[in-house]
Amino acid sequence: MRAPCRGGRGGAPMRSFAVAAALLLVPASAAAAERSITVASTTSTEQSGLFDHLLPRFTARTGIAVRVVAVGTGQALDIGRRGDADVVLVHDRPAEEAFVNEGHGVARVALMANDFVLVGPATDPARVAGTADAAAAVRAIAGARATFVSRGDRSGTHAAELRTWGEAGIDIAGAKGAWYKEIGQGMGPALNVAAALGAYVLADRGTWLSFRNRSGLRILVQGDARLRNPYGVILVNPARHPHVRAAEAQAFIDWLVSPEGQAAIGAYTVEGERLLFPDAQAPPRAGAPSAAMRLAGAE
Repeated sequence: MRAPCRGGRGGAPMRSFAVAAALLLVPASAAAAERSITVASTTSTEQSGLFDHLLPRFTARTGIAVRVVAVGTGQALDIGRRGDADVVLVHDRPAEEAFVNEGHGVARVALMANDFVLVGPATDPARVAGTADAAAAVRAIAGARATFVSRGDRSGTHAAELRTWGEAGIDIAGAKGAWYKEIGQGMGPALNVAAALGAYVLADRGTWLSFRNRSGLRILVQGDARLRNPYGVILVNPARHPHVRAAEAQAFIDWLVSPEGQAAIGAYTVEGERLLFPDAQAPPRAGAPSAAMRLAGAE
């Protein structure tokens, strides 16, 4: 039996009011918690400012809040494997497809694309400026033992860099020396180190355009079709992780690939230059309203 209320005149009404207020708050906070998702994504989407542009629009449309964990693509996929995110949004297609094939994700959905560029000092000691052949460029950098900064963080950019060394016929694990600097950090820090050292670095164009500490760096190599940088978005498999907020996560994916979401991606610019280009192949669930639209209509 509950003990009687004590505390003088007015104590019981005040306590009853406090209890009632607490009971009113519980469902509201629980509802708020249910209307949120966690997205594990790359540092490039966060450091380029893209999420600051997109997420307020999505939340205004659906009422779903989005928490972003920005790490390298490899780490983002690991977070998804553990079930510590509802969605992964990354840019290493072979790794994304493996993630889905292993049963960690439901499906890879094409979202957007930009490209990688090889940035380096204006003095260009390896003499690579103007070439559109990224493999030939890194071969020249290795031959000149010119300083090169590698993210070394299992990110999508790091994976693209390793593929480029392979396409150049160079086993970088065996060929690297003091000239090759692995920092184990994101794109912003890698660009800062390259600026400080007057070094070459492979960067995604979006982060490069948003980067302000350029010092003597400039784009030296661009336009190689092999440097195309596609991004995919994946729902973490709720059959493997039942706590995944599948409805809200699917709403986020549906909105991103909808005409509204794709237009928002295409509209994002820095100093008048587009950072990313819409790349969704088709509207989700053709012939049916998306999860985002259904949730918005239920508000």
